[in-house]
Amino acid sequence: MSALYAFFQSDNKDLPKGERDLFTGIDKIYDLYIFQLAFLVELQHVASTLSEDAKNKRLPTSNDLNPNLKFIENKFIAQLGENIHLKREINNRRISWNNEFELVKKIFINIRTSEEYEKYMNVSDDSYKTHLDFALEIFKEHMADFELLNHFYEEKNLHWGDDIYLVNPMVVKTIESFKEDSNPDFKLLPLYKDREEDEQFVKDLFRQTVMQEEETKKLIADKTKNWEVERIAMMDVLLMQMAITEILFFSNIPVKVTLNEFIEISKIYSTPKSKIFINGILDKLLVDFKSGNKLNKIGRGLME
Repeated sequence: MSALYAFFQSDNKDLPKGERDLFTGIDKIYDLYIFQLAFLVELQHVASTLSEDAKNKRLPTSNDLNPNLKFIENKFIAQLGENIHLKREINNRRISWNNEFELVKKIFINIRTSEEYEKYMNVSDDSYKTHLDFALEIFKEHMADFELLNHFYEEKNLHWGDDIYLVNPMVVKTIESFKEDSNPDFKLLPLYKDREEDEQFVKDLFRQTVMQEEETKKLIADKTKNWEVERIAMMDVLLMQMAITEILFFSNIPVKVTLNEFIEISKIYSTPKSKIFINGILDKLLVDFKSGNKLNKIGRGLME
């Protein structure tokens, strides 16, 4: 959707370049995933640094000299830090928190002053599950939607403000998948479920939406005679164009799946009333498609 929006807004209608930009943007989503995992490891490193600094204060307290090392020795985070695949992706993608000590420190202090942290640090249970559950909790409560962190990501990549909502569930699933006996070669989540198939779908939907632009706009215009297409929110038009393209040219995707997906996307990216408007127009078009035998769906249940 973002790539198509940029393509239609651009004066340069270079389809191959549009596709390259599309796949570059998708690959960058994985950068964000690695950034989030690496941040957990960096939290532990910053906690250790602050603990060492406290020992070297001019007048250290007994707690400074004999700190509780539970978080610094968190078994899950230490395990994550030794993961071969995470290390490789960090290196290959040139991901680093080295120059962001103050940001990580602020977030760690926010965690350190929380009830969850105090409970974790003082509970006698030192099992692997306790450490993993705490890492999962601080991710959900102090990282997943932390304003300072989100602002940092948005400054690095304009699209990451939206992509974070795709990445955070991936991070949660990754944390939950680790076990105490997971070795350093334990695999992270892939960007694609089936790379070849998924990439082909992305390319086909992008190309077909571009190629069918005039036809899908005409179909929309016919059902919005009281409106000029130019006056309808551009995002609504784009979402309907994509939905129509998917309905007419992707024989293995159920109609209901297409409708549900694009209605959900409209709730996030368009106006509050867009979902009703888009759903109404697509419903009218579906009646025409069915009566005109334009739906080429293969398999049971795909027409509904």
